[in-house]
Amino acid sequence: MSLNETLTNDLKTAMKAGKKDELTIIRMLKTNLMNEKIKFGHDLNDDEAAAVVNREIKQHLDSIEQFKAGAREDLVEQQEKEMKILKKYAPKQMEPEEVAKIVKETVKQLGATGKSDFGKVMGAVMGKIKGKADGNVVKRAVNDELK
Repeated sequence: MSLNETLTNDLKTAMKAGKKDELTIIRMLKTNLMNEKIKFGHDLNDDEAAAVVNREIKQHLDSIEQFKAGAREDLVEQQEKEMKILKKYAPKQMEPEEVAKIVKETVKQLGATGKSDFGKVMGAVMGKIKGKADGNVVKRAVNDELK
């Protein structure tokens, strides 16, 4: 079942149950997926749809940081609630050990030897994992490998 179909089913369930927070997030995701579909000019594949969800999660994390800095705990709570709903639709994230293994293989393939190859390795690894791991986890693994 595609993400869009899952969202449609969950939207109906949330409407029947009167869950306003879930309705808001699901509608936002469906809108963002539709906008992305229009932008690309074709139905989104799983990787493209996952990128939309991951982008929303990242935006919520950024908002949480800003609201914490502004001492707005009420808004922090709301963003965290919404992010919990969003995470249900995000692809399963890879374990740090899996990321480290991919980084190690990529370093060998590219013949990377030091910190000067950091950008080259990061780009190659991020292309391989396509949103299945957080960029900070990848960054740490690349730094550890290129010591």
